[in-house]
Amino acid sequence: MKLARFAVAVAYLARYTVLVNTKTILTPVGRQGRSLDYAIWPGWRLLMQDAGIAASPVLRRAQLPGDLFARQNVRLDPDNFFKLWKAIDDEATSIDPELPTALQIAKVMSSDWFDPELFAALCSANLAGALERISKYVKLIAPMIIKIDRSVTHTTVTIDFMDHTQPPPEVFLTFKLVFFVQLVRLATRNHVLPLRVSLPSAVEERRHGPAYQRYFGIAVTDAPLATLVFSNEDMARPFLTENHKMWLFFEPSLRQRLADLDKTASMVERVRGALLEAIPAGEVSMQSVSRKLAVSVRTLQRRLQDEGTSFQQTLDTLRQSLAQHYLRNTEMSSAEISFLLGFEDSNSFARAFQSWTGKTPQTVRIKGNV
Repeated sequence: MKLARFAVAVAYLARYTVLVNTKTILTPVGRQGRSLDYAIWPGWRLLMQDAGIAASPVLRRAQLPGDLFARQNVRLDPDNFFKLWKAIDDEATSIDPELPTALQIAKVMSSDWFDPELFAALCSANLAGALERISKYVKLIAPMIIKIDRSVTHTTVTIDFMDHTQPPPEVFLTFKLVFFVQLVRLATRNHVLPLRVSLPSAVEERRHGPAYQRYFGIAVTDAPLATLVFSNEDMARPFLTENHKMWLFFEPSLRQRLADLDKTASMVERVRGALLEAIPAGEVSMQSVSRKLAVSVRTLQRRLQDEGTSFQQTLDTLRQSLAQHYLRNTEMSSAEISFLLGFEDSNSFARAFQSWTGKTPQTVRIKGNV
């Protein structure tokens, strides 16, 4: 039995390591790179079936090919990926309107589901190691950024995206939070409870508040980014599923694929990813970003110019999309937003925002709340 499961795992992980070299489907023609695409795995079909969610009506709702889940190494652009998640949510809600979609899936999620992200995490020694691996290799399966901030007593995990032009559906964000909690419970065989769970706007929580509170053991709150906070004791709790030999088997290939992905990504995408991590710390200079990307300032300028943009344009576009997200979906003050975007003060932020949009931050906030 163990040998059979090992063989299946190896087969899935082999597909994982060749993912970034496969053909991308349903992606706009002319897009540079593939780092903004999302991976779809055959294991999704099994998980949905176990949750009682039929694939055919989901794919019809999303207007995607009927054999999508039978294909190998499929990637979707953000628009189609988010349509798929919206369709999953709609179908699951039609089946059981009382139980949120993310929890319908979580209740059947097990270590037998050979999703690469789950399997790589389960091989880890503990949640700290699992999240480090996920944050490092997540770009191979989604244009996401998993940030991990540790303090003396607890660890904060936040989910961000490389592209802010199209916000992900809340059901997808909720599922990612549920995924991390279910992961630690599966691996430790303990009913681990996070210290805090937050979502942008938390509309999903207001619709299914009691169900999520029962699952997480705590009420979901509002925050600019999807966030989980765990005690450091739970972060260090040993995973009973640890498999160091399996990790050594496929980790070198993952490192190579990650390097290959960085090579094929456009410089704009790489700069945006670096800035997303650097902006909250105020490290928004071209020099600091070029150091992070291991290229010279001159090379950075030339590559961005070749792609029809500049460093300042890239920074301004990212700041603008983040600012609009914060203004429309959070209650943060202008001072707090200006700090998160790396401005010296709220007046500097207000002037910059008006130059980008022709509107004041307050105007956008009022319209966003109508």
